[in-house]
Parts: sequence; structure tokens; C-alpha cells
Amino acid sequence: MRIAVISDIHGNMESLSVLKEPYDELWVLGDLVNYGPDPGAVVDFVRSHATVVVQGNHDHAVGFNEDPHCSPPYREMAKETMEFTRSVLCREQIEYLASLPLVVERIVEDTKFVLCHAAPSDPLYKYVPANSPQWEQEMELVSADFLLVGHTHTPFVQAAGGSLVVNPGSLGQPKTGANKACYAIREKGIVLESADYDIERTLGKIDRMPVSIRVREDLKAVLRSGGQLRIGTRNP
Repeated sequence: MRIAVISDIHGNMESLSVLKEPYDELWVLGDLVNYGPDPGAVVDFVRSHATVVVQGNHDHAVGFNEDPHCSPPYREMAKETMEFTRSVLCREQIEYLASLPLVVERIVEDTKFVLCHAAPSDPLYKYVPANSPQWEQEMELVSADFLLVGHTHTPFVQAAGGSLVVNPGSLGQPKTGANKACYAIREKGIVLESADYDIERTLGKIDRMPVSIRVREDLKAVLRSGGQLRIGTRNP
């Protein structure tokens, strides 16, 4: 079975265009909304196309009108874009975000996957980067061949606890130093992928968002730089 694994779309509809290769299932590791200009279109796409979706901290924040607990450089961007997001989503879309599960288990072809947004010990908020020894502790909390996570916006594959932790990176707001959408494909193994998308179209939409000029410029700078400007240290 061919599975596309994506995370952290953040309202960037253009980034979804990179999913052109045929796949049998689409798995989404959270953060459909905030930051980007098209939260409604992204929610509708995921509802129509995804087989499995887990809740991210920004989905939870929009669903329950709560603080997403972002790092200092991103707090104002998150605050203003969350106000925008909640203003353009309908009640049904907001309720959908609120209803998403925190953790999902799937067995595919005798292989067990556990999916969550951040980490098993704190599925919404815990920030565990690549190569962290904390992944060994996290794997003690689950029994799986693969643990699939997002949240850090950086792709990696790491062995831990006799299993593999896989982060596909961010589709809509990558923090790799390149402005390519990141995702993963699982078939015989898991392969990390990245591809160009129409970033200029997304930037043009951000220019028309009803947020402050400073936030618009910061949002565009993060996308252009691949997250290298004003990088936070916790909870994107």
C-alpha cells in the first residue's frame, strides 16, 4: 500500500499541489490551520481526501478558542492568524478540528503505526527535535514499528527503542532552509520527499489577509526563507 504522510499544512492550499503521485491513503499529522491564507479550503481538502487525521496544537487552539502555546517569535503571528481563521471557518469546520483524535494506531500489511502530532507523552505541545535522546523515552510509551510525528516542521527518520520515528516535515511552512513543501511516502519503506509549489501565489494571498502589516511580512519571510528567519525554539 502506498501512503502519503503530511503534516503542518497551516492553511497553505498551494502546498497540497505537490501530492500528485498516486497514493492509496493520505495520513495527516495535524496543524491544518493558522498562519496560512486558506484554512477553510485546507480543512475541506483533508476532510475529503484523508484516511487518518490527528489533531495538532493549532487545530486544538482553533477548535476550542485556546492559546496554541507557540514560541515567542511566532506568538503574534499565531494570535492574529487564529482570529482570521476562526472568522472564516464555519461552525462545522471548527467542530471538525475540535473532534480530531490526539493519537491514532493503524496496522497496514502487518506493520503497526502510531500517529500523533508532537510526541506520545504530550501529543499537542511537546517539542522533540531530530536526534534527541528523548525519543527513546517516548518510544517506551507506545508499541509500534513506526511512530509518525510532526510539529517541528523539520523532516527526519530516527531509530529509537527498536522502532523508527518519522517526521515528514511541514508541507505548508517548512523549516529546512528551503521553501519546498516536505512530505513522506510509505510503500516498501518510508522515503522523505520535498517539492516546489507555487509559493508566489501563497505570498500574494497573505498580502490580502486582514492581519497587521508586520504579521503579513513575517509570514512571508518565514515561507521565503524556509523558516530560517526568527526561528523559535519551542512549539511552532
